[in-house]
Amino acid sequence: MQRLGSAATPWPGQMGLVRRWYEPILETLYDNARTRLGDLDQLERLADAAPTRERFLSELILDPPEAVGTEAGPPHLDEDFLILSTIHSAKGQEWDTVFVLNMADGCIPSDMATGNPDEIEEERRLLYVAMTRAKNTLALVHPLRFFVRQQSRYGDRHVFTPRSRFLPESLLDRFDCCAPAGAEAAEERAAPGGARVDVASRLRGMWS
Repeated sequence: MQRLGSAATPWPGQMGLVRRWYEPILETLYDNARTRLGDLDQLERLADAAPTRERFLSELILDPPEAVGTEAGPPHLDEDFLILSTIHSAKGQEWDTVFVLNMADGCIPSDMATGNPDEIEEERRLLYVAMTRAKNTLALVHPLRFFVRQQSRYGDRHVFTPRSRFLPESLLDRFDCCAPAGAEAAEERAAPGGARVDVASRLRGMWS
């Protein structure tokens, strides 16, 4: 191993020396030495692509491999994961439960795709794709407001979000509509013309 510090041994060849030094040890200690040697081969290829040892170690620390070359284990169940997907990427797939987010006009349909009836109909077809990905349960989530975060004197401004035009009142009886506890009271407090609270002056009063 002293040869690693030798100026006669260039950096790309040093990982090869490490692999050859470990090879007989791995075969002695592990039954699955072949797969562990595969990991060392991978490290040697990564080292060949790095100009220096420092660069190789830095990249390995900042972006370590997510898996090693061991044999595949039992498959994971699909329901163990939360899958985030765009509607386009979801085409052809199905899940037991699907949440469609931001069912607000301006998101679905997108305000970038409402220039003519053909674009709006394409947005309607995209929503159909999203809704039909659910096998058992479908939830359409309509946020009541979007916040405009500018750290103003009276707190962040917000805009109320209209429900998607694809879900008119005439269709709501087909859904089980629900809202978080206290949502109606919160909306009344946030209604236009409601009393403003100067949070900054209250905080100053607490410490004066």
